[in-house]
Amino acid sequence: LEGYRSWGGYSALERILKEKVEPDAIIDSLKTSNLRGRGGAGFPPGIKWSFMPRNAPGQKYILCNSDEGEPGTCKDRDILRYNPHALVEGMAIAGYVMGATVGYNFIRGEFWEPYLQIEAAIREAREAGILGENILGSGFNFDMHNHLGAGAYICGEETALFNSIEGFRGEPRQKPPYPAEAGLFGLPTAINNVETLINLPLIVLEGGDAYAALGTPDSTGIMLFCLSGDVVTPGVYEVEFGATIRDLIELAGGPLDDIAAVLLGGVSGSFVGPDQLDLPLTFEATREAGVALGTAVIMPFSSSTDFDDVTKRIAAFFRDESCGQCVPCRVGTVRQEEALFRLLNPAPTNGSAGEIGLLTEIDQAMKLGSICGLGHTAGSAIQSAITLGLIGDPG
Repeated sequence: LEGYRSWGGYSALERILKEKVEPDAIIDSLKTSNLRGRGGAGFPPGIKWSFMPRNAPGQKYILCNSDEGEPGTCKDRDILRYNPHALVEGMAIAGYVMGATVGYNFIRGEFWEPYLQIEAAIREAREAGILGENILGSGFNFDMHNHLGAGAYICGEETALFNSIEGFRGEPRQKPPYPAEAGLFGLPTAINNVETLINLPLIVLEGGDAYAALGTPDSTGIMLFCLSGDVVTPGVYEVEFGATIRDLIELAGGPLDDIAAVLLGGVSGSFVGPDQLDLPLTFEATREAGVALGTAVIMPFSSSTDFDDVTKRIAAFFRDESCGQCVPCRVGTVRQEEALFRLLNPAPTNGSAGEIGLLTEIDQAMKLGSICGLGHTAGSAIQSAITLGLIGDPG
């Protein structure tokens, strides 16, 4: 706590409580900043928060999604490990804006060290009067709690996360109703990602215009990118939006060998070829290129990579992590793995073209019929690997 406060920590929360800043003014600053969600979907929290019935009586909840389960993603756990008070402050500000008095941080079960760090930060904040009743003498009440998950990838989906906290199986819920109307325990809920929430103090202090001046007009501010794979120095790198894939790889010390492909956005993302290394890492540029930033994973693979093995492991991951609630995903992820294994067999049962056609149909069925994003993206990386010619031979 002392270290966090030494460089301005909690000054944003203190300011809004002391000056009794109108919640609408904070939401307006968020909209001006054009901050986009950092959890993968990229939905602006300024708009999301506008959906909340902030002035309605009764309990409302603020949730942080710390279930960072996307393979290759490693930024949120480091925020929790090295800067946990930033999340406490961000959630307290969100609680003030929403009129919520309770916040939950849903943290992935494997993140034991980050869990202990955020627990210590919550304890320190309570002892200092920053959490609990009558925060900093302002009359505002807000407290937060950690909920340790059990390692299910599906609980990164917000409604499956609600079910887990409530003690049910981690399975997605049908929408509508949306969380702002009926979220945790059936009550209005605002849920955001770790990195999204830690941007709030900066926007409160500097203003939405200052934040929007960073990055590009449609992708404002700064972003944490996760570099792993065939690079010299894997790790988390912070840059303004607009840097290219090549820029990030160079920040990580450069590639270990010739790059054959880069997995962008995690295993639910897509492979891109070496001809796309100069693709700007922005929401708009990646969308135009037919890919997505996702959870900001950049994972280069060298020309010596066995892509058959990589794609098999991706297919097996989605087969195991499907919650099994809906048929398109439950059956599709299994059939996708089976077809992929046949395709990569020296003599595919239906021929390469037939297996590739079947994989495409399965991907389309999962995208169109699955309840949540797991099924929608379970075939994306495999389809991109086929398109780039990394696997398969359609003849």
